[in-house]
Amino acid sequence: MLVYLGALFHLIALALLLDLVHKVRRLQRVVVGMYDLSQEESATLFRQIEALQGLYIDLGFKKSLPTTRGWAASPDFLMELARHALDEKPQVVVECSSGTSTLVLARCMQLNGGGMVYSLEHDARYAQETRAQLERHGLQDYAQVLFAPLNNYTVGSDTWQWYVHDVLPPLAQIDMIAIDGPPKDTGRLARYPAGPALFPRLAPFGTVFLDDAKREDERAILERWQKEFPRLTQSKRNCEKGCVVLRLSGAA
Repeated sequence: MLVYLGALFHLIALALLLDLVHKVRRLQRVVVGMYDLSQEESATLFRQIEALQGLYIDLGFKKSLPTTRGWAASPDFLMELARHALDEKPQVVVECSSGTSTLVLARCMQLNGGGMVYSLEHDARYAQETRAQLERHGLQDYAQVLFAPLNNYTVGSDTWQWYVHDVLPPLAQIDMIAIDGPPKDTGRLARYPAGPALFPRLAPFGTVFLDDAKREDERAILERWQKEFPRLTQSKRNCEKGCVVLRLSGAA
């Protein structure tokens, strides 16, 4: 009987030991995963600080910019917009949504000595805030924030909630488009209508910047645009939330 109890005790102890080893190994994996995630988050944060600092230096802002966290465009995406605008000097820029990106692009127009940014904004309060920021930075002559409520926009048998874009002035061609709206909670593939609504008005070598390109909806939108607008080449940029640049190959 004692031998049996001794063997049973050893089996129980062995089982407990194996369970403990399993838990320790699992804890090690969690700790290593947390460390890797922490390293990745730290590197991302550092890149955003670098990009934000670069914006202040390259664009010479004398006053602070609005927040670039949360729903706002990240500094690395804003830097992509600024570099393109300064290099290629677009005369007509259209934005889907407004905010810090409006200030950045308007400042580029000012530094370039000309050009105009037209921002479609469905939120009247936010549109007014962006106008106030433009005034604060002395950039009101280089950007117009257009109140554009979301309304039904139909392509084929599908309907989206998208900007009432007839608020845009008669534009012969658009040199640059920045897409960071509408918000994804307005419906599936919320930003798709920018393609049929605006891409046909792109100038030769006109360029489109799509923010949040890491999201599943945006990837699906890009696939659809690739089929419907084959003359637009697509290239990725290494941005926090994902950025894809579409460029028109030239004149038809």
